[in-house]
Amino acid sequence: MRPLALLLAAWVAAAQAAPAPAGIFSEVDRILGELTRISGLKARHPVACDTISREKVGAFLQERVKEVATPEEIRAEELTLKKFGLVPSDFDLAKTTVDLFTEQALAFYDFNKRRLFITAASASANEEPALAHELAHALADQSFNLERFIKHGRGSDDGALARMAVMEGQATWLMSEYMARRVGQSLETSPALVDSVSSSTESVAGQFPVFDGAPLYTRATLVFPYSAGVRFQHAVVRRDGQAAFASVFRHPPISTQQVLHPGKYFAGLRPTKPPLPELPARGGYKELASGSFGELDHAILIEQYAGKAAAAVAEGWRGGAYRLWENRTRGRLVLAYASDWDSPETARRVFALYRRVLAGKWKKLEIASETPERLAGEGDDGHFEVEIRGTVVSSLEGTEQRVSTAGR
Repeated sequence: MRPLALLLAAWVAAAQAAPAPAGIFSEVDRILGELTRISGLKARHPVACDTISREKVGAFLQERVKEVATPEEIRAEELTLKKFGLVPSDFDLAKTTVDLFTEQALAFYDFNKRRLFITAASASANEEPALAHELAHALADQSFNLERFIKHGRGSDDGALARMAVMEGQATWLMSEYMARRVGQSLETSPALVDSVSSSTESVAGQFPVFDGAPLYTRATLVFPYSAGVRFQHAVVRRDGQAAFASVFRHPPISTQQVLHPGKYFAGLRPTKPPLPELPARGGYKELASGSFGELDHAILIEQYAGKAAAAVAEGWRGGAYRLWENRTRGRLVLAYASDWDSPETARRVFALYRRVLAGKWKKLEIASETPERLAGEGDDGHFEVEIRGTVVSSLEGTEQRVSTAGR
């Protein structure tokens, strides 16, 4: 699934800028010059900068949501998340996304107008690293057009998130390297420092109430581009040196798996496309959403219902997909899901874990039949069947009658 946050990636700062307090942007040229020396990317023109109030950030984001996604698209994503059990039934996707960005905004770079904004309320201690991070975005944008880069990844939900990891991971790495060099250190010679940077992006509990109260999926997909992205960028820097800062944009990872496991990126390992169960009777049904379900998606889903240790099985992911149909007249949603794994043994573990997912996300789980290869019965929203065939686990959930997923 493609989080709404990805659609907000190319921010258009239509809000009025507040007057810039003296001194906030006096170091922009110096910081930008240092970032060019670290990355080898060229600063082709100066970066325009302004400040903006947090209140105006929130108002802007509400308008931006309307621009980047239709109400139908937002509804489809929200229903998909709810159908998988990744968010509760009363979850408001648009409101939560806006609230999260507003709460955490220190600075942002507007890809469309090519202008950097920093919130007027930012603490002075945060100004320099925040400027360095956003100037890293500006530097990449001048060479690779970040708005176009993000848009080109929207054909794959998992791939779009991987591209966000390139963008945010590089900016986080360059910001951290810039700050490290200020005190005579470097990420290039200190793996422990890279670990510290990655961990710090995940250690936000207690600092942001909206973030703390958000579902695991929302929190994990918001943090992933930074925490996993900086590790990915570091791995490419270790292999390619300074050329890494351009190569990740020219040849971006195509899945969250490649970000999580750079060796698979270097090997060019591509996801498989397991076949999805078909809806047996399509009368009155319309496809509402479809896309990829990646390694990160599986890790989050399994962690949510079976714990973090069990989620390690997601490392055996080879491919995954979903499709959601809706019959508005009957008030029904049907989810088709399939995933491919690195061995029949891994697939069997996932099959067992998916049973725990079903039991966790529904109040009612009535098993009609159960074998080592097939599970069928009724849940909160209708009939379901889960099957395992070799390395593929598949399910069809929400149908009005028992169906067989065989022969797909």
